[in-house]
Amino acid sequence: MWGDVVSAASARRRYALVQFLMWLPPGLMMAPMVLLMSARGLDLGEIGLVGAVYSVTIVVLELPTGGLADVVGRRTVLAVGTGFSAVGLVVMALADSVWLFFVASLFKGVARALSSGPAQAWYVDALHAAEGPDADLKPGLAVGSAASSTALLGGVLAGGLVPLVLPGDEVLRLSVPVWCGAVAAAAALVAVVVAMPEPRRSASIGGTVRSRFGEILADVPLTIRDGLHMAVRDRGLARLLLVSAAGGMMLAAIETLTPVRLAELTGRLESGSTVYAFVAAVGFAANAVGSSVAPLVARLLRTSTRAAVAAIAVAAASLGGLAASVALSGTAGVVAAGVAYFLVFAALSVEELVRGELIHLRVESARRATVMSVDSLQLQFGGLLITLGLGPLTTGLGIGGTWAAVAVLILVSSLLFVRLPARRTAPVPAPTRT
Repeated sequence: MWGDVVSAASARRRYALVQFLMWLPPGLMMAPMVLLMSARGLDLGEIGLVGAVYSVTIVVLELPTGGLADVVGRRTVLAVGTGFSAVGLVVMALADSVWLFFVASLFKGVARALSSGPAQAWYVDALHAAEGPDADLKPGLAVGSAASSTALLGGVLAGGLVPLVLPGDEVLRLSVPVWCGAVAAAAALVAVVVAMPEPRRSASIGGTVRSRFGEILADVPLTIRDGLHMAVRDRGLARLLLVSAAGGMMLAAIETLTPVRLAELTGRLESGSTVYAFVAAVGFAANAVGSSVAPLVARLLRTSTRAAVAAIAVAAASLGGLAASVALSGTAGVVAAGVAYFLVFAALSVEELVRGELIHLRVESARRATVMSVDSLQLQFGGLLITLGLGPLTTGLGIGGTWAAVAVLILVSSLLFVRLPARRTAPVPAPTRT
């Protein structure tokens, strides 16, 4: 039973609010982040290593934190995650060496690992409590995705424009959006605590606080084990999760190399940051549009798997277009990047939403956050592979060649949806203590 009564409409509104505030800080830091590191003396290889620290941290912590959310509660874990996000952004704003940027990435990685699954798991559980296990998840997931995309859009625009209009030192101007992101993360912490009531959980009567906490921690590895067993046992679920690794490669390649490419086109870090903000905003607007039309796309193509395959094909073709745009210069290059961003992110948002529904249909509530963490783990693992190889790849293939290679990988990943095994009808049983 839920501690507070939450209707389906209220759950959607609360989920949208939390998603908006959670994704506003990453949006604010996105445009100036790479250029801030460059302005403080880091080269492209070091920037890639900073990104790798972020990804490695998530890879290490993703499953334990997902299991923790399933055992302790979505709100508690998400609140701690937003706190780590605020601290990480403060460190990033102050960083003046590669080591401090490593520390900032470590804190941001912890925040991402803690925050990757609880909000969505909370919403799905709340909707099931209000409307039953057969409730249609797509509308609420679409609202949440549109809210996060709107936050990213507004954040990246603000983060790109602020350094251009402020007076003073270049490095200081680039750090201001990061400070704003820290403030937004603090606001997200308040929203999580207030807007996400947890279900009542039974506690051992007469047990000490320490013993109950020990029991909770003992449940975490059991929950992780069960989540992994579920992913291995259900071949369809395993394939759906593996798609995320290819998506991580695509996102890391786009988000790391595009600011560098646009700075080359404009000739200045500040103008490159601003142009990237507008290009990224186009992508996030497309993400919101794609999330909104994903249910319609699935209806038109009759199945979610067909919608996912079509969306991946469009995303791969669009990334190929972005790769080809490196032959252009000036305004033509910027416009081509904007068009490619729109198509890539609109297609990816369609694929992510329908794939998310397919995953939730295969997962019971007690393992939902854990499986969401496995999904995020795959995403980060794909991103890690790209960031670690960023220096050699761009040296050998160039920016355009790197994007083209990733486009081929993305297209191949669509085969994972072909003849997707039917979902299991019986849920995986909950773990028991021995």
